[in-house]
Amino acid sequence: MRTLRQDSRIIVATTIGNAMEWYDFIAFGFLLGIIARHFFPSSDPTTPYLMAAATFGVSFVARPIGGILLGIYADRAGRKPALILVLGMMTVATAIVGLSPDYTTIGVAASLLLVLARLLQGISAGGEFGSATAMLYEYAPPNRTGLYGSFQMMTQAVAGFLAAVAGFTVTRYLSADQLDAWGWRLPILIGLLIGPVGWYLRHGLEEPAAFKAVQKQVQRVSFGRVLQQYWKQLLIAGGLVGGITILQFTLAVFMPAYGVQYLKLQASLPFLAIVIAGPVRMIMCVVFGALSDRLGRTTVMSAGFIALVICTYPLFAWVVQAPSFARLLSAELVFSVVSAACLGPVSTALAEMFPTAIRATAMSITYNIATTIFGGFTPFMLTWMITSMHDLLAPAYYVIFGSLLGLVSSMWLARSLPSTAPRTTEA
Repeated sequence: MRTLRQDSRIIVATTIGNAMEWYDFIAFGFLLGIIARHFFPSSDPTTPYLMAAATFGVSFVARPIGGILLGIYADRAGRKPALILVLGMMTVATAIVGLSPDYTTIGVAASLLLVLARLLQGISAGGEFGSATAMLYEYAPPNRTGLYGSFQMMTQAVAGFLAAVAGFTVTRYLSADQLDAWGWRLPILIGLLIGPVGWYLRHGLEEPAAFKAVQKQVQRVSFGRVLQQYWKQLLIAGGLVGGITILQFTLAVFMPAYGVQYLKLQASLPFLAIVIAGPVRMIMCVVFGALSDRLGRTTVMSAGFIALVICTYPLFAWVVQAPSFARLLSAELVFSVVSAACLGPVSTALAEMFPTAIRATAMSITYNIATTIFGGFTPFMLTWMITSMHDLLAPAYYVIFGSLLGLVSSMWLARSLPSTAPRTTEA
């Protein structure tokens, strides 16, 4: 029997790459306005921001490719080598973004280098979730899979919190000139510290016993066979991931830019709101993950999606009516609790849909395609919606759409694939 210390090391080692991935994405999203000026200068004030937002999305285009290739690699070579490879690629991509010269120094080459780094980051991130979630699920005790799986989503909240702390610090304590000249690089470069720690921890892991047994005994399933045999599970999983992705990228990644650019709040205040609300989301993700071990994944997730459908429009309307730090913080606190009900159980729900032999591949496919469609271009989509509709409540409509998508998928899962109880020995 493993000790608490061993289990803690396993959880940290498997989720640290997810933290790095999301920290990088969120920090980049926070800094879109500054990055736009440095890498895509233009006389039109809107064009640079749209170009930077599109570059943010470009990395998501590469995610399905990385997800397929690295997911297959994880199911065949092992979870551990895949996770080590992914972390190394992430570290290189982050270094390029943080250290790359800007447009005034090397011209259009700076823009191309940034796009290249985002593509590499997308490929590496594509292999992270499926491989890490498969290992975490296969290590978990049968009656605590929801609890263990919740740490995947908790680390996304941790990443958002740390990125918000970095964003708040540089916007609060650096002058505008310092922030524009070099301060914007600091939050990105801080993310590099995760790489060596994660590499060390992952080298000490062993493959889960369930995977070792299946790796030796089960015939390998082709990629085409996965699509043909598990299409229903892939569609349901895609809907769930699409729903939570819209929530994550609208309520966490886009909100600081939304607060500054459209609500006209002081630059540091939206970051401070996320810093305060972040720990609430972390804690509640774990609480709802553990609760799903008792009540079932779909019960907990459906309740969260329904609550979001009900409260999103009134909260956004209340904030937009009289923008202030107090109102933004209050809304973020409510969103942190309610969205955690959707996020906490979802990793385990996805893992339970697929057998061990194809788990990493199947989750990588559905997670990355759905994240690309519904998340990668969220900043671009929301900017376009607000501009074309002339409506500051456009983000609320998008969140409601994501919540309905997640709710329908949860109901479909409960009706057609009632596999959300504690796993069987086959897992």
